[in-house]
Amino acid sequence: MREAAPPEPLPLLAGAHMSVAGGLHRAFERGDSIGCRAVQIFTKNARGWNAAPLAAPDVELFRERLTTSELARATCAHASYLINLGASEGPVAEKSLAGLIDELQRCEALGIPFLILHPGAHMGAGEETGLDRIAAGLDRAHAACAGFRVRVLLENAAGQGSCLGHRFEHLEGILARVREPDRLGICFDTCHAFAGGYDIRTAAGYEATMAELDRRIGIDRIRIIHVNDSKKGLGSRVDRHEHIGQGEIGLEAFRCLVNDRRLACVPKILETPKKEDMAEDVMNLRTLASLVEGARAR
Repeated sequence: MREAAPPEPLPLLAGAHMSVAGGLHRAFERGDSIGCRAVQIFTKNARGWNAAPLAAPDVELFRERLTTSELARATCAHASYLINLGASEGPVAEKSLAGLIDELQRCEALGIPFLILHPGAHMGAGEETGLDRIAAGLDRAHAACAGFRVRVLLENAAGQGSCLGHRFEHLEGILARVREPDRLGICFDTCHAFAGGYDIRTAAGYEATMAELDRRIGIDRIRIIHVNDSKKGLGSRVDRHEHIGQGEIGLEAFRCLVNDRRLACVPKILETPKKEDMAEDVMNLRTLASLVEGARAR
């Protein structure tokens, strides 16, 4: 009886967050220049509320590059860090809702399929109240953006302060509360999961974490993965990213991740420390590629 051939090595659908200095379309040029197969951008200043409307020529140029770049099928945007759907009624809540709607409108205009969002913080009101507010905010944003193709991806959080999302049950609770859960997905961040208390340092720990995520949320809801090591320890609830294999998580978790066939088609985005020349992105991409079992796909 002929011995079965070994499975083909997994393609490494990986890339990094890219600067849009000089124009949104420049993210594709930068990503292509270092061999990225996925890219994440900000469509506006991530630490400010206001942004100039997108100019028609910029939208046209971005869409043209989106359709011609190798990165076209694995592009996402990250929403402003200021948005907090868990805030109580008042200026922050109003700005957060308006900010999310604006982000969705920008992504829809640009043709970006996924917008990654930190769920929010309850600011002392308690977890249940915070989850209620986040779900209500998402419902209002969805109503304002009826028919949009772009999907919000809720990112698991590190859990600093009163931030929600560091436990999978928080994300499960939001999905259970919203009126249109099919318009939502998940962005899984390795550093945040570890900081939130999920020990992914070993193969057994990785599998247990993914089993818990699948039970509560569904692994098929993961549409983007943020691939980051952690400067801080397990359960620290501190969000500090480190180069792959150089932090508290170590290499084994990332070996499991890049060889997990359930996630082979999910873009993996680096948010590790970097300088303008992107040499550190190249280093981290090579580290990830070296962990793929069998012949490298990169």
